[in-house]
Amino acid sequence: MKKQLMAILFGSALILGACGGGDTTEPEEAPADSGGEEAAAVDAEQVVQQNCISCHGENLEGAGNFPPLNNVGSRLSQDEIRSVIENGKGAMPANIIEGEEADAVAEYLASMK
Repeated sequence: MKKQLMAILFGSALILGACGGGDTTEPEEAPADSGGEEAAAVDAEQVVQQNCISCHGENLEGAGNFPPLNNVGSRLSQDEIRSVIENGKGAMPANIIEGEEADAVAEYLASMK
């Protein structure tokens, strides 16, 4: 009896675990009267944390062959940063960040001087 109960509990846990997570809902679009502004702005700092720190270091101070980004705005313009994001450079792959996120990240990094 205990084995059957344990099997049922274990099976239920597996089924319930498989049902959770994976929210694939699409973000809401901005209302037509918003003057072109988006409903939710891109959090460029969060995008950088998710995509850049693994190579450029936790504080973006640079690591190994990866240059620092904590002062990249003093070396590159926003357009140049966007170009590097889009085309890659050295060991950095192209299009690691795309679209609105890439634009927001380029603007954010260009402000870091």
